[in-house]
Amino acid sequence: MKRNAVACLRTWLLLLAVLTLTAAAPARAGTWVHGIEGTRGFQLWVPTGYQADSPLPLVVALHGCFQNPSQFAGLTRLNEKADAEKFLVLYPNQATFANPTQCWNFMLVLNQTRGHGEPALIVGMVEQVRRHYAVDARRIYVGGVSSGAVLTGTLLACYSDVFAAGMIGAGAMYKAATTISGTGFAMLFGSIYHPDDRGRDAWVCSGRPRHTMPVLVVHGTRDSVVDIVNGRQATRQFLQTSDYGDDGVANDSIRPVATQTTRASVPGGRSYTVDDYVYGGSLVARHIEIQGMDHAWPGGDSRYPFADPSGPDATSLMWDFFRQHTRN
Repeated sequence: MKRNAVACLRTWLLLLAVLTLTAAAPARAGTWVHGIEGTRGFQLWVPTGYQADSPLPLVVALHGCFQNPSQFAGLTRLNEKADAEKFLVLYPNQATFANPTQCWNFMLVLNQTRGHGEPALIVGMVEQVRRHYAVDARRIYVGGVSSGAVLTGTLLACYSDVFAAGMIGAGAMYKAATTISGTGFAMLFGSIYHPDDRGRDAWVCSGRPRHTMPVLVVHGTRDSVVDIVNGRQATRQFLQTSDYGDDGVANDSIRPVATQTTRASVPGGRSYTVDDYVYGGSLVARHIEIQGMDHAWPGGDSRYPFADPSGPDATSLMWDFFRQHTRN
């Protein structure tokens, strides 16, 4: 038994070395690259037309529960968008040994701070990609759905020096809950914590930066897994974070009141409302609520779970938001 265990360990270490080398070797454009950072794997999409002397934006895409990177890529069609618009896509993969349902463990305090847990592993993946590929460091973004969306909030809160903007799809605000039982309550009824308080916590986690943290929040009005109030709380929380980031104090320089509201609909599909929050000529937050949509990725490929093809194309909405923001 002991001999078998040693043999398995050696095999695992050899596989780890091979995968790490695979990540370090630049691939030809339009292909997948696989790698490992610490105890988590990842997949990187290198878009068609990639050239090593031309830095590209990088989008970190965080899957939800019961998903993996390949499924999330298929659901969102994000690789096709990357080929068309020319950006790299990094897909971290939650390990089943860390969570059997492949949910990100966003509710654990370890994963709600800077320099620890899953957020640190994902930032490590970003740094690994930057070492081996031409990445525009001013244009690194993160977006996710469900548990990946909540973890996105943590990355935006605690690593605002890395990410220029983010998207929270069917997720919740930073530190909406800090226990498993509290997470269940927040998903059904919203967080018991005030978004303004968590807005300050998010600002503090990145070291009290003096800049805004642009965020796109997308949520369905009939979400049966994560109640719609969570999307509203996430928007207000990051508006408060940006209010602190603007001048270092909570003085409503950035107010939780939409500067513009528009309504639109998908031909033959769902209607939706867009609330924009503009400050100093810049779009600091956009909140989209899609009528009648459940817990899903709107406009997704119907061949994959958690798709709502009748909704607006969330992948295009996300990239259109990201492309407006560059981190100084």
